[in-house]
Amino acid sequence: MTDFSDTLFAVQLPSKTDAARFYRPPLPDGHVARAHLCERLQEGLSGRLLLVSAPAGFGKSSLAIEFCESLPEQWQSLWLGLSHRDVDPGRFLERLLQGLRQLYPSIGRDALNVMKMRQRHQPFPFDEWLDSVLDELAGALDSEQPLLIVLDDYHLAQGAVLDHCLQFFLSHMPGGVVVLVTSRQRPDWHLARLRLSRQMLELDEQDLRLSPSEISQLLGSHGACLPPETMNSIVQRSEGWVAGLRLWLLAASEHAGNEAYEHAPDGGQGLIRDYLLEEVIESQPAEIQAFLYDTASQERFSAALCDALRDSHDSARIIDYLKAHQVFLVPLDDQGQWYRYHHLFSDLLRARSMTSPGVSPSSLHLRACRWFSGQGLLDDAIEQALRAGNPDVAASLVQSLSEEQMLGEQNVAMLLRWKMDLPESLLVSSPRLIVLYGWALALGCQLEAAQELADKLSRFLPAENAQQQKSLLAQWLALNGIIARGRGEVPVAMAYLGEALQTLEAERYGQRLLCQSVQANLLIITGDLWQARALNREALELAQRVDKPLFEALIRYDRVRMLQARGEILRALDEAHDGLQLLTRMPAKRRYAVRGRLKIFEGFLLLLRLECEKGVSCIREGIAEASACRDMGVLIGYCALANLYGRQNKVTEAFALLAEAERLMHIWDIPPIYYLAMITLIKCELWLKQGQTELAESWLLRMAQTYSREGGATPPEYHPQLPMHVEFHLASLERIQGKVDAAQKRLRQLIVTAPEMGGHLLSLFAQGQLTLLLRMSGQELEAQAQLRECVEQSSGGGLLAFSELLVHQPNWLRKQLLQLAECPVRDALLARIPQGEERVNHEQGSVETLSSREQAVLQLIAQGCSNQEISERLFISVHTVKTHARHINSKLGVERRTQAVACAKSLGLLD
Repeated sequence: MTDFSDTLFAVQLPSKTDAARFYRPPLPDGHVARAHLCERLQEGLSGRLLLVSAPAGFGKSSLAIEFCESLPEQWQSLWLGLSHRDVDPGRFLERLLQGLRQLYPSIGRDALNVMKMRQRHQPFPFDEWLDSVLDELAGALDSEQPLLIVLDDYHLAQGAVLDHCLQFFLSHMPGGVVVLVTSRQRPDWHLARLRLSRQMLELDEQDLRLSPSEISQLLGSHGACLPPETMNSIVQRSEGWVAGLRLWLLAASEHAGNEAYEHAPDGGQGLIRDYLLEEVIESQPAEIQAFLYDTASQERFSAALCDALRDSHDSARIIDYLKAHQVFLVPLDDQGQWYRYHHLFSDLLRARSMTSPGVSPSSLHLRACRWFSGQGLLDDAIEQALRAGNPDVAASLVQSLSEEQMLGEQNVAMLLRWKMDLPESLLVSSPRLIVLYGWALALGCQLEAAQELADKLSRFLPAENAQQQKSLLAQWLALNGIIARGRGEVPVAMAYLGEALQTLEAERYGQRLLCQSVQANLLIITGDLWQARALNREALELAQRVDKPLFEALIRYDRVRMLQARGEILRALDEAHDGLQLLTRMPAKRRYAVRGRLKIFEGFLLLLRLECEKGVSCIREGIAEASACRDMGVLIGYCALANLYGRQNKVTEAFALLAEAERLMHIWDIPPIYYLAMITLIKCELWLKQGQTELAESWLLRMAQTYSREGGATPPEYHPQLPMHVEFHLASLERIQGKVDAAQKRLRQLIVTAPEMGGHLLSLFAQGQLTLLLRMSGQELEAQAQLRECVEQSSGGGLLAFSELLVHQPNWLRKQLLQLAECPVRDALLARIPQGEERVNHEQGSVETLSSREQAVLQLIAQGCSNQEISERLFISVHTVKTHARHINSKLGVERRTQAVACAKSLGLLD
C-alpha cells in the first residue's frame, strides 16, 4: 500500500505474473516534478542507502518513481512495493531474491529452495542465508551497470527481525548496489556509521513539503487562478502536504469556477478527513488515539503540559512514539521540548473532539490555564481561560500582567484579541484594566476608543488616598499625551507628557520611557534635535538602570531613527545590531514588536548602503514579526520596499506593495492620519517614474499645502520629516518638467535648511540630485564641486544619495572619484561602477546610448504621435517603429511609452 498522494491517479496492474510483483507504478496525473530532490538523491548514489522518511501523503513513492525514471542510463533498478504480508522476514527475503534473479538469473537457485522449505515456527539462520546470497550477487554484478533496489512503504513490513536482516544486508552488500527506502516510520537501524562515512542520504518531511512555487504549479495544473491572499492562506494551511492538496483539489473540481478554491483546505472536512482517519488515526493504538484527541486543543504543547492535561506521567514516551512513527508532529524548537500538530491534522482532531471520559474540552483548557500560570506564562494562561469560557479568570490574569511587560512587548494584536473576548462590564471594572487596555488601544492607534476608556478613569476619582490619587492622575496624563500625539495636537501632547513625567512614580518606568520617546519624536518635528537627543540619552540610562532589555531595545530603535535622519548610517546599523542583540536574552519563540521594527530598520539602512539583497531579506523578516504584533512599524518596511522596486523599474510590484500596506491599515482600523501621506509620497515618486507628472504634481502640491505652510498639519509619527521630503520630490518634478532653475533653487534651499531640522541624510539626497542636474545643464565646475562636497558629507556611510549618478553618469562619476583622495565612500562607490563603455546595470534594467534614429522616434513619442504617424513622418514602416520603440524601452529599462518619456527627460535626452 502506497501513499494516497502517489496512487490517487495511478493505475494498478494485476499481481499474478512475476513482472507485476516488481511493477513500478507510473507517476500520478498532475505530478509536480521534484527535480531538486532528485538531484539530491543523485548525489547519494555514491553511497549505500537513500532514506525517504515522512508522514502519510507527502509524496515519498512519487519521488522514488520520478527518481527511478531519471536514473542515468547505465543504472538498473528493482522495485519492491511492500505490504503487511511482508512482515514475515522469510517472505520478504524470498521476494527480494526473486527480484534479483530477474536481473541476475544465475544467482540464488539453492538459496531460494532453502527459503521455500523453511518452517515459520522454527528458527532460521537469516544472516547465514543472506551472506551466501550476497556473495553470489557480488560475483554476478557488472561494474558498468550498478543496481538501485527500491523498498517502497517499508513501514508496512517493519519488525524487529526484518530490521535486523536489512541492517545485515546494508552492512555487507557489495559495491555497485544502493538501497532506496520510503517509509512513514524511520527504520530501527544503526545508521551512525553510514552517516559518518557519508554512505547515507536522508530526506524527511521538511524536505518533501511542496514549496509555494510548487503549490502554485499544482493549482495551476487544475486551472485555479487565485489572488495572493488566498494563495498565502493555502500555503500556510497545507504546509506543503501533497495528499491534502490533491484531495482538496479533487473536492473543489466538482464545482465550477475559481469560487471553489476560495477557502483553504480544512482537515476536518470531506476527503481529507476520511484519508487522515483511515491512513493515520485509526491505525494507531487506542492509547495513542486518546492522547491525540486530548492534546489537539493546544496550539503548542510539551510533555509537561500534556501530563497536566491528561493527569498522567507518560506523555514524553508517547511524544517519542509520535516522532518515531511520523504522526504529523511539528517541532517548534531545537531542544525537542515544544511541538504542534500539522494544521490539517489538528483540524480533524478538534472537529471530532473525542476527549477522555469525564473530561470536557473546557476543563482541558482550564488545566492548561493553571499549568501556564504556574510556569509564569500569563499570556498563554489568559488565552486558555478565554477558550475555556471563563472571562472572570482571564480578567483576573490580565490584571496580574506587568504593565511594563505589556508596554515593552507592545503585542497589540494579542491584547486587542483579549479585549474582544472580555465583557465590557469586566473591562471597566478596575482602574488597572482600564489603564492596560487604554494603552493597548493607544499603541494600536485606536484613538477614539482609547480616549473613551481613559475618560472612564474619572469613575475611580477621588481615590482612597492621596498617593493613589496622584498615581491615577499621572497615568491619565500619560495616556492622554499619547492620544494627543496620535491626533497631531503637538502643544497639547507636550503639555500632557511633560506633566506626566513630573508626577509618574519611579517604578512606572515603562510609561515614563514611552512618554520620553514620544516627546523626542515631537522635538524632531519642531527641529529641536539637541533636546531630542538629550531625552533619548536620559531614557536609555533609565532602561539600562532598571535592566529591561525590551525597553532598552525600544530606546535604541529611537536612536537608530535619529542617526539615520542625520546620515550616520554605519552608527545606526551598529545601534540596530545592539538592540537586536539585547533581545537574544528574551524567550526566542515570543513575538516582539520592537524586534520587528529593528529588523525593518536594519534592512532600510542596508538599502541606504545599496546592499539590496540583504536589506530586502531583513525587511521581510521584520514585517512578518511586526505584523504578528499588529505594529505600525510595518508601514516603514512596505514603503522602503516600494521605493526600492521603483528604483528597479518594478513599478507594478511597488504599487502592489503599497496596496498591501493600505489593506493592512484598513484591516487594523488605523486612522489615515498615520499612513496616508507616507504612502501617497511613495506613489508620487512612482507616478513620476511612469511619466504621470500631472497626477504627481496635484498630490505633491496638496501635501505641501497641508504640511509645509506655517501652522500646517503635524507630520505623521512614523515620518516626522515628511514636509522636507515633499520639497525634495517637488524638485524632482520640476526637473522632469524642464524647470531647471526652479529645481536647482529648491534643492539648494533644502541642502541648507534640512540639516537645521535634523535632516542631514535628506540634504545629501538633495546634493546628489543637484550634482546630476548641474552636470546635465553643462555647469561642469559646479557639478564637480557639489560632488566633492557630497562625498565629504557622506562619511556616515549613506550611498543611496549617489544612486542616480551611478545610473545616469557612471563614467563621469568614476572619473571624478578617481581625482579625490581615498576614503571609504569613494572606494565603495567605485566598486559599484561597472567597467567598460557607458552602460550601467540598473538593478534589473540598463541604460545605453540611443541611436540617432531611436532618438528621433523618442522625440515623436514624446509629442504624443502614434506608431502610424511616426511611420509617416520618418518614412519607415510601422514594424520598424515598433522595433525602435522596443529597443528604446529596453535601453532605458522601462515598460511603457510614458515611462520612456519620463526617464528620457530625467536623463536629459529630451528637452
